[in-house]
Amino acid sequence: MADDAGGAYRLRCSLPGHQQDVRGLARGIFPDGGFVSVSRDRTARLWAPDGLNRGFTEMHCMRGHSNFVSCVCIIPPSDLYPRGLIATGGNDHNICIFTVDSTAPLYVLKGHKNAVCSLSSGKFGTLLSGSWDTTAKVWLHDRCMMTLQGHTAAIWAVKILPEQGLMLTGSADKTIKLWKAGRCERTFTGHEDCVRGLAILSEMEFLSCANDASVRRWQISGKCLQVYYGHTNYIYSISVFPHCKDFVTTGEDRSLRIWKQGECAQTIRLPAQSVWCCCVLDNGDIVVGASDGFVRVFTESSERTASAEEIQAFENELSQASIDPKTGDLGDINAEDLPGKEHLKEPGTRDGQTRLIKDNGKVEAYQWSVSEGRWIKIGDVVGSSGATQQTSGKVLFEGKEYDYVFTIDVNENGPSYKLPYNITDDPWLTAYNFLQKNDLNPMFLDQVAKFIMDNTKGQTLLNTNTQFSDPFTGAGRYVPGSSSGSSTVPGADPFTGAGRYVPGSASNAVAPMGGVDPYTGTGAYQSAAAKAENIYFPKKDAVTFDQANPTQILGKLKELNGTATEEQKLTEDDLIMLEKLLSATCNSSAETPTPQQLQTLWRAVNWPEDIVFPALDILRLSVRHPTVNANFCGEKDHVQFIRLLLKFLNPGGKQANQLLTLRALCNCFVNQAGQKLLMEQRDEIMTQAIEVASGNNKNIHIAFATLTLNYAVCLHKVNNTEGKVQCLSVINTVMEVVQDLEAVFRLLVALGTLISDDTNAVQLAKSLGVDSQIKKYASVSEPAKVKECCRFVLNLL
Repeated sequence: MADDAGGAYRLRCSLPGHQQDVRGLARGIFPDGGFVSVSRDRTARLWAPDGLNRGFTEMHCMRGHSNFVSCVCIIPPSDLYPRGLIATGGNDHNICIFTVDSTAPLYVLKGHKNAVCSLSSGKFGTLLSGSWDTTAKVWLHDRCMMTLQGHTAAIWAVKILPEQGLMLTGSADKTIKLWKAGRCERTFTGHEDCVRGLAILSEMEFLSCANDASVRRWQISGKCLQVYYGHTNYIYSISVFPHCKDFVTTGEDRSLRIWKQGECAQTIRLPAQSVWCCCVLDNGDIVVGASDGFVRVFTESSERTASAEEIQAFENELSQASIDPKTGDLGDINAEDLPGKEHLKEPGTRDGQTRLIKDNGKVEAYQWSVSEGRWIKIGDVVGSSGATQQTSGKVLFEGKEYDYVFTIDVNENGPSYKLPYNITDDPWLTAYNFLQKNDLNPMFLDQVAKFIMDNTKGQTLLNTNTQFSDPFTGAGRYVPGSSSGSSTVPGADPFTGAGRYVPGSASNAVAPMGGVDPYTGTGAYQSAAAKAENIYFPKKDAVTFDQANPTQILGKLKELNGTATEEQKLTEDDLIMLEKLLSATCNSSAETPTPQQLQTLWRAVNWPEDIVFPALDILRLSVRHPTVNANFCGEKDHVQFIRLLLKFLNPGGKQANQLLTLRALCNCFVNQAGQKLLMEQRDEIMTQAIEVASGNNKNIHIAFATLTLNYAVCLHKVNNTEGKVQCLSVINTVMEVVQDLEAVFRLLVALGTLISDDTNAVQLAKSLGVDSQIKKYASVSEPAKVKECCRFVLNLL
């Protein structure tokens, strides 16, 4: 299997190069001993071993996708391409095919309607692709030969089996399907969450890994032969060693795990939360890609092991990592009871065992290395609290350790259900997953969460804030025409301005269902969340960007006017006209904007890209006025208006212009003409806007999320299925990039608005796996609106 087989894996090299998460890896055919990596930075990179036999050199960087690259595979050599081909799949819905010596695609395969997240190659140049559009497609050279339909959610994993015509697909619907000649022959069930990876052991056996933190070994006949537990979070990737049944896995618990004879033989921690992908080279070395943008190679061979300095640098990086105790990866933490550094003098009992110690008031995590006979620091534990469960130890359930396993009886005659729980878990998320897994009524969410909290003495995570603030801005809602620009009426609904429900008010009390708690048989507990009205969606009105400082905007305009060419320069009269236009559209003045003012604005917004931004800001503010909106968005001028805005949305353009254009588009929605125009041009606008949003500018993310929300408001009224599909797909894609919680919140409101009162939209959202994409936001502590809104959405899903 490898040189010096039987030893432990150690670092061979760390390879910088990618700018964002490394999402896919494939062992190369040419050059010998090389591999290909793909990343969210939209590139694929071909790596070759360097002459020193320790590191790798980047041979070249391939570009062809307009969005993240999510997966890669090698198409074996043929007479036409004796070095084989490289296939990459991306979030732009396309598959790019490259030769090994070109940086541009040989050709592009189009046909999927959503992100392509998995690829596998077979004999004779066949290629199998899996997509978030819930289909898999079989390609021969540059043509789609057939589409495999049957999964009800995104297909995350595909593999072509050695036997001709047999194919496997793994999906977010928790199943794996075996296909022959385009027909589904068998469905494998057993995983409890999204299936993320597949690996072939032989013609008769294969492995699968999933978000349920388990690996399963299957026979093609349908029998599950074994379940492997070890990871403590989602498992993203699985790869098999050549010529044997040993394998490696990577996941969301910051680890690479090496499995031999069915046991986890070694755990290697990485200084990145998400270890997305892995592949095994012919010499047994393991390549992994992670969320920090690095590719790392590990080896058993002492000849190829990194220098002592490189290993020390890697360990230093690892020791400085911050570990969030909420992941549950380290079990229950009570800082007060932890021993000091002297505890590390005692050897560990197994490889990968973790030990927590307290040093100078800080909690540090160490992992035992059997091969080196020492404890290696793997990071500092951040936010570890003193909350602990005084019990006799852990309870084993389905091969995993929990602080508690409750038995829940839903009714006297029905079956009882097991509910495992760790005190580092969020009770609400645990309750939601429990109800989903057992197909129970989501109305019980509050009761199950309360049951968990009562029986674990946990802290209630929900805080109900009765003081009104607009969940979009945190401040009072802007009401056009009001002198102060706000309507912070205590108890006003932030979306409609009407009286907001205040928990505990008699008129809003909810009677318990028959007054009996189906879980305990006693009176049903009604928490604040059970009574709280959903104030977030469906959203009825457009959200706008109203904040303005006219003096600053005009000052900047005048300053840049001085740099404009003679024919573009505005006269003193022009500047006065724009001042009056701003006054008419920003204040409650009775003046109506004049045609001359609008012509002057049009001239200003046609300035060169590097000086146009204050003019775009005036456009953003004035387009809210009915007269301006009708002028630019009406039948007469709308073509050149949209063309201009799309020019500024160019992904290669200036960020300030992109941001102000997105905000102007959002503000167009406040009047009928703008709504009509933007709905007609939806496809082109959203396609270009999502390109701009795939960067990492927080303000652009918020503006893009608001644009999506405003489209959702319109689509909710007209019920346009095609439009909803596009918006749901966009939300699913952008949720991967967005870090800012305000942008996340607006996307959640958009999602809730799209699926409200529409069972088809709910099914569409489920099929895209949106629920697993947003689950993590149900446990965000601040701002509370993100968590509350997320839970309302999850209830619908």
